[in-house]
Amino acid sequence: METSAFLNAMNNRMSKQKHIYRFIPAILTLMLCAPLLHSQSPDRIRVPLTDPTRPVQLRAHLLNGSITVTAADVKEVTVEARLREGGRNDSRAESGMRRIPIASTGLSVDADNNQVRVSTDQISRAVDLNITVPIHTSLSLKSVNDGSITVTGVDGELDVDNVNGPVTLKNISGSAVAHALNSRVLVTFVRINPQKPMAFSSLNGDIDVTFPPDLKANVSMRTDNGEVFSDFDVQLQATAPKETVEDNRAQGGKYRVRVDKTVRGTINGGGQDIQFKDFNGNIYIRKAGIKAGGKE
Repeated sequence: METSAFLNAMNNRMSKQKHIYRFIPAILTLMLCAPLLHSQSPDRIRVPLTDPTRPVQLRAHLLNGSITVTAADVKEVTVEARLREGGRNDSRAESGMRRIPIASTGLSVDADNNQVRVSTDQISRAVDLNITVPIHTSLSLKSVNDGSITVTGVDGELDVDNVNGPVTLKNISGSAVAHALNSRVLVTFVRINPQKPMAFSSLNGDIDVTFPPDLKANVSMRTDNGEVFSDFDVQLQATAPKETVEDNRAQGGKYRVRVDKTVRGTINGGGQDIQFKDFNGNIYIRKAGIKAGGKE
């Protein structure tokens, strides 16, 4: 009996030790990865405003990366910048040495008189910006490569330009000029500023904009390789197409006449000027509250 009890005790002890040893690799992995996880945390800057009762003007331009701006009931601007994963292979060796990764975003924020300018000095890797602003904020946002631009809930004048990614403006108020060279433009208005002209353009993507039902606008629409669709009753103008004449014969050139393919019309009797221009995509001019099938 004593021998059996002894053997059982030894087996139980060895079983417990096996369970302990099973967790050692995971513990070591966490210990080794702790500095890496720390380096991947975002850079975060809180920007106090000169006068929180006045509207804000924010400018954020990136070479590589995404920009996300969200409006909230706040009295300051908060900027978070995160260096995107997927850079060079950390395990690559150079003459027997390992590369030490540089995970800094190079975030820079300047603020003066409620004007906030955001930039980074990263060139080779993408940096993603996540910015929280007061509701009444005007924006100038630009990105060139490897990112999207998304704005939610902002009330102000928006100037948004993305070369190689989509533009999405959700539940915005005020006015917008939005361009996406190689992707789509998707915009939803809660309220518009009838005093401001607006423009939406793309080269290789659809343009899809939803307006309040009481929109009053003079619209110009052009797409070379797509179609135009609308829920509004657009009254097309019966004027003759505009012609552009180029006469360079005196300099040994050619005489050329071009007919503008732009179609013009009015919505609800006309009002502010709104331009839609596309090349390889459709244009959708939607009325808020209309469901699929044309029913309100």
